[in-house]
Amino acid sequence: MTVDEVDAVVVGAGHHGLVTAAVLADAGWSVLVLEERDRVGGAVSSRESDGWIEDEFSACHPLALASPVLRELDLGSHGLAWSHAQRPLAHVSRPGGSGVALHTVAEDTAAALDREHPGDGAAWLDMVAHWDRVRDPLLSALLTRWPPVKDTARLVARLGLRGAPDLARLALLPVAQLGWETFGGQGGRDLLAGNAMHADIPPTSAGSGLYGWLMSMLAQDVGFPSPRGGTSQLAEALRRRAESTGARVETGVSVHRIQVRGRRVSSVQTQDGRTIRVRRAVVADTSAQQLYTRLLDSDAVPGGLRRRLRRFTWDLPTVKLNFRLAGPAPWTAPAAHGAAVVHAGQDLAGITRWAADLESERVPERPFALVGQMSTIDAGRSPAGTEALWLYTHLPRGMHDDARAVRETIDGSERLLESLAPGFAALVTDRWVQTPRDLQASDANLGQGAVGGGTQQLFQQALWRPVTGLGGPRTHVEGLYLGSAAVHPGGGVHGGCGYLAARAALQDSRWWGTPRSRMSLAVLHRLYDDGP
Repeated sequence: MTVDEVDAVVVGAGHHGLVTAAVLADAGWSVLVLEERDRVGGAVSSRESDGWIEDEFSACHPLALASPVLRELDLGSHGLAWSHAQRPLAHVSRPGGSGVALHTVAEDTAAALDREHPGDGAAWLDMVAHWDRVRDPLLSALLTRWPPVKDTARLVARLGLRGAPDLARLALLPVAQLGWETFGGQGGRDLLAGNAMHADIPPTSAGSGLYGWLMSMLAQDVGFPSPRGGTSQLAEALRRRAESTGARVETGVSVHRIQVRGRRVSSVQTQDGRTIRVRRAVVADTSAQQLYTRLLDSDAVPGGLRRRLRRFTWDLPTVKLNFRLAGPAPWTAPAAHGAAVVHAGQDLAGITRWAADLESERVPERPFALVGQMSTIDAGRSPAGTEALWLYTHLPRGMHDDARAVRETIDGSERLLESLAPGFAALVTDRWVQTPRDLQASDANLGQGAVGGGTQQLFQQALWRPVTGLGGPRTHVEGLYLGSAAVHPGGGVHGGCGYLAARAALQDSRWWGTPRSRMSLAVLHRLYDDGP
């Protein structure tokens, strides 16, 4: 048996795991990253063949470009370059409609909204001005601190006592209510609602307004960019960044077990028989289920934690269609031409009905879908004159393995594209379908085909993510951290989960961190050992 010893092992080389490795290596730790796939990136991955580059999972990353975590790592110095489309976004709801565009320049977006309904342009610019005031402390609070006490104080100071309660209300608003309060015309409401559906919160539920506002403002601020040469280039840049300060990254290595002795993590065992002793920490860039039900022995997981984990809710299952087109999609809506991302198929009212169908375990007759025009963003993604395009939409929870529901969703998605872009089918030269089962088989973190690491609804955020606890990356085992989208701040390509895990490990390893760490462990054991 081969025995190695390092300061920290990171299980999984998704983008969060690579961020963790880079931050710990920067602090002088010896770090080993173990990834079971033959490439790094997890859900930040691409495949290339015959002159086509197709993103396997995520593709457009406004949060990544805005993230203070990723900016601090200076990935441009490690080969990362971003590509942008002519405009970030369009929303097209019905055949024959003109659609609404979110332009690169805020004043152009405002002018388009104002033409539909006078006053909506000023409302958009007011929203952008508000974003400019809160952007930096808000993103720092979301992505770089847990709990975010200092950054929340900065945010309150910037807004003042009159503005802070309104931001708190925004965090709780349904996007339907936010749209009706803010805009008199349909265009502004649709932009907010479509952007809210990047999460899985119904448009009439609390929290969806925050997502709609955040994604809309990010689109206006940094666009919907994608890494030049495929989204895997982001992961490869992170790998090079981590390795530049000494981290070791091994692919094709499956972790069999995380060993615990005396309530402290002690080693990691691989499927091929290696044992890696750990001096300081193990960080799992895995789903909560993978960590607590597969990687840890059952006697190392308290009963209260196991019972709470059974209440864990995945986000909605995803069906993704990847098309190779002989030419650009023939949208009838002018707004969709030249857009990086198209929110397609429903207006705000239709999105509300679509979400209600999903929540009531009914396959919608006409889906709402997100469409990415990747060659429009980055011409190098496909041969000249062609288009690499994907669409994804959702199934109801519990239907991820329902072949009939999957088939109906695929058929409905293709009808949707043909209705909004007549002649679309004739341009298809190849099609690659990813069902929920396919997604999970490709990346075990995408349980049931969910791409967000668990529902983003309020009952499973902050202190309740992934289960009721202290929130953040710390677990009930000393030296063991969960650093994936399963913990705060959740899904998205932003690096926050991995950064918070590294930060917690560094804090706990210092002499002044030991008392706080032991207090946290005592609270968690009291909660889970005696919990319901």
